[in-house]
Amino acid sequence: MTKQIVVVGSTSLDFVAGANRIPIVGETIIGNSFNTFYGGKGANQAVAAAKLGYPTAMIARVGDDAFGPQLQNALRTAGVDAGNVLPVAGPSGVALIMTGAKGENSIVVVPGANGKLSIEELQKHEETLKNAGMFLAQLEIPLETVEYLAGLAVKNGIPLMLDPAPARELPATLLQHVTWITPNESETLTLLGSGEKELAEEQVRHAAEELLTRGVRNVVLKLGGRGCLVAHDGKLEFVPAYKVAAVDTTAAGDAFNGAFAVGLMRGQAPREAAAFACAVAGISVTRHGAQPSMPTTEEVESFLREHRAN
Repeated sequence: MTKQIVVVGSTSLDFVAGANRIPIVGETIIGNSFNTFYGGKGANQAVAAAKLGYPTAMIARVGDDAFGPQLQNALRTAGVDAGNVLPVAGPSGVALIMTGAKGENSIVVVPGANGKLSIEELQKHEETLKNAGMFLAQLEIPLETVEYLAGLAVKNGIPLMLDPAPARELPATLLQHVTWITPNESETLTLLGSGEKELAEEQVRHAAEELLTRGVRNVVLKLGGRGCLVAHDGKLEFVPAYKVAAVDTTAAGDAFNGAFAVGLMRGQAPREAAAFACAVAGISVTRHGAQPSMPTTEEVESFLREHRAN
C-alpha cells in the first residue's frame, strides 16, 4: 500500500490585489484587479501533491466562520484527504497579498485558526502520522508543533521536509531532525543569521554547505528564476529553472515543495525530483492564485514535452 504524504500546516483564504507595482511604505496606489483564492502554505503544498496524483492528507485547523467549510471543501475538491482538517473557535487564517505586473508579491499572513494547531491537537491524529510516508511542514503554525512533528519523524523513521517560511531563525535541535530543508534566498539568510538582504550567486554553495554543518541532512536552496541548488549525499547539484512568462509567483515555492515530495516518494533521485519540481513551479507562476495555479501530471508532462522540443 502506498503511504501518504501528510502535510501538517496552514490553510487560509487569500485576498489578492493586483497593481502595476507593489506600493512603498505609506503610499496608496490604484489597483487593477482583486480576487480571493484558497491558500495557506500547507494547503498549497497538499494541493500541489494531490493534483499530481499522489495520495496526500492534511492535518490543519480552520475557523468556525464562513471561510472554514470553504477551505475544507477546496482541499477535498483538489483530491486531498481533509478528514483531519477540523474547525476550532475563532476566525480562519487569511493572507493579504499584493502582486505587481512582473509577478512580484508582498504578503501579510494572519494565522487565525492556524495558530491553534497545538501539540495537543496534533496528538489527536497519531494514527495518520505514524502511517505517513513523508511529512511536509512550514512555519505558519506554532513552532512547538513543528518541533513535536520533527520528533515524531525521527521516532518513526519518517522523512520530514521543512519549508522554513515565514523566515525565522530555528533551533539546532529542530534542524537536526529535518531530512530536507527548502529555503529560498531570504529564508536562507535568516537561517544563517546573516544581515545581508540578498544571497549573491557566489554565496549560494557556501550557504548550502553551512546549513549542512548545522545538522540538516539535505538542502534545496530555491533560487527563483535561476532554479535551485540540491545538496545531497555529499554532492551540490544545480538544477536550472524553465523560462516562462511569470504573472504571479505567490505559491511557486509551495508548488515546488509539493512536487519535490511527490518525485522523491515515486523513487526519483533528488536531482530528478528537483527538475520535476522546477517544471511544476514554472507552470504555477504562469497562472494567478495559489491553489488554482497547481498543475496536474498531464499538464506537467505536456509542459516538459514542449520545453524539450524547444
